[in-house]
Amino acid sequence: MRSVCVYLGSRDGASPAWGEVAERVGRKIAERGWRLVYGGGRVGLMGRCADGAIAAGGEVIGVIPNALVEREAAHLGLTELIKVPDMHTRKARMSELSDGFIALPGGIGTFEELFEMWTWLYLGIHAKPVGLLNVDGFYDKLLSFLDDTVSAGFLSTSTRQGLTTDDDIDRLLDRMFTSAQ
Repeated sequence: MRSVCVYLGSRDGASPAWGEVAERVGRKIAERGWRLVYGGGRVGLMGRCADGAIAAGGEVIGVIPNALVEREAAHLGLTELIKVPDMHTRKARMSELSDGFIALPGGIGTFEELFEMWTWLYLGIHAKPVGLLNVDGFYDKLLSFLDDTVSAGFLSTSTRQGLTTDDDIDRLLDRMFTSAQ
């Protein structure tokens, strides 16, 4: 069984499309018979993604720090909710449970988690695929900046290519896990 960690906002964001995509991502992961690993909240895009996987009969594991149980309203309808002492433990546990990582729209926490897993890939701490679902061009400016960083000589082309990007969840999952085999 594959296990996919999804990083995404604990808010809904400004576009209703983001919530629909979050639900679709959860559903698509479950339909493939894979497990969803995520931050454990029931609010925002996080909750929508988990609910999509649950509705499709999928296994969903949430990992949430004790301090965020109330703030992110821990999802109590999961296959398993793992409560941990802090964010460092959360990220390490999510990494251990996952075969790959995908970021959807989100804020500073989503960015931090995505960049940490991409950095770990670069450093050889893991060899798991890292992907970015560019919903409605949400990440266009970031991707442009990353390309500029390559041009500026601070990021190698191979490292840049280590972040798989697409605007379609099925293609992204196929590209990530075909290249990882």
